[in-house]
Amino acid sequence: MELINKMMKFINESPCNYWAVENASALLADNGYRELSERDPWELQDGGKYYVKRNSSSLIAFRYRKNRQGFLLVATHSDSPCFKVKENPEVSVGEQYTKLLVEPYGGMILAPWLDRPLSLAGRVFVKEKETITEKLVRFEEDMLLIPNAAVHLNKEINNGYVYKKHVDMQPLWGSGNVKGALNKVLAEKLGCNEDDILEKDLFVYNPMKCSTWGYENAFLSGPRLDDLECAYLGLSAFVESEGKEADNKIPIFCLFDNEEVGSGTRQGAESDFLKDVLLRILLADGGNREDYCRAVASSFLVSADNAHGVHPNAPELSDGNNACSLNGGVVIKYQASQRYSSDGFSGSVFTTLCEKTGVKYQRYANRSDMPGGSTLGNISATKVAIPTVDIGLAQLAMHSPYETAGQRDVAEMQKALRSFYGMHLEQTNEKTWTVEVNHNEK
Repeated sequence: MELINKMMKFINESPCNYWAVENASALLADNGYRELSERDPWELQDGGKYYVKRNSSSLIAFRYRKNRQGFLLVATHSDSPCFKVKENPEVSVGEQYTKLLVEPYGGMILAPWLDRPLSLAGRVFVKEKETITEKLVRFEEDMLLIPNAAVHLNKEINNGYVYKKHVDMQPLWGSGNVKGALNKVLAEKLGCNEDDILEKDLFVYNPMKCSTWGYENAFLSGPRLDDLECAYLGLSAFVESEGKEADNKIPIFCLFDNEEVGSGTRQGAESDFLKDVLLRILLADGGNREDYCRAVASSFLVSADNAHGVHPNAPELSDGNNACSLNGGVVIKYQASQRYSSDGFSGSVFTTLCEKTGVKYQRYANRSDMPGGSTLGNISATKVAIPTVDIGLAQLAMHSPYETAGQRDVAEMQKALRSFYGMHLEQTNEKTWTVEVNHNEK
């Protein structure tokens, strides 16, 4: 349970993308990793451990060794569906109430956000003398609530009522007209003057803690399991693989932002962030453009983002032959439309890795009449064309403010990713490859 408890603590303390990257940075720093800046020259030392952030919401970490022939990468994401606080958010309802104006971020399940305590987290930009300073903020106490109309007032509430995002989903903030209170509480929290607050990126989040439950604690529930579950397990596997990594590859861990809104931002998987980092690593080793192309062609990427488990009350929503179970092991995801990047080659590499290390795995495909979502793998491949397998852990209620996964799958995923960083993948001829793993992971 130690791994699960550490993961739940990470999720509980990471209410939004900025905090996920902040906590990942702290874990890396505690393990001897040094932060680099994209603005500065990189003087990488053989055996050095580094990480670099972009926009405070994306992060790439790596261990540098000279004369390596490619990369082994795990990609995850820092963001989760939620509500973002809008500009000029406070609006009074007569003299009775003050609400905060919010808008959906990502493809949310709306109904579970109602009638539960909510809170605020994000970042604030503050004027300090002649500078602009970014400060992270997180309120752990209950701050907001989105109330339902009583069943007596809304007779259709149990008959397929459609919540109107701009009307029904605006959280209650204060009693009476308290416009201006948001900057007041932010200033108190940050220790600054209200007039010094310039701009803010605030998100509404579910402060309910993660928990294990059910017979033999079979289930794990919590907010933001998609994708902080894979993010923490990928990060911990990356850190723990030190000294056990493949001797011909550079291990890399990626935590991208904005996956839930398409990844098309400067800090998303579709940006040049990963490409820039890989190129700078090769240049530090005295390489050139051709060396970069050869290294990319010799690399392998695991996109780790959770998958849909078969639903206990609606099994017909799954493809019966390719339905995945909670506690059934790591999920390998396939789709003909290439919304998932797994194919025969990348799937074969990963299943061979699992077989050699004793990791449980299962295969997933959507129903043919349900397109499903996309993830990081196919998006990052448009910028860095690395063979990719899409994996995840089976979960229920994806994009709800409180999601459920299998408790026993946690160790399986971490072992799979830890073993991946020690994998020796070699192409012996045009159509033949070998996969070997670190002896300690067998």
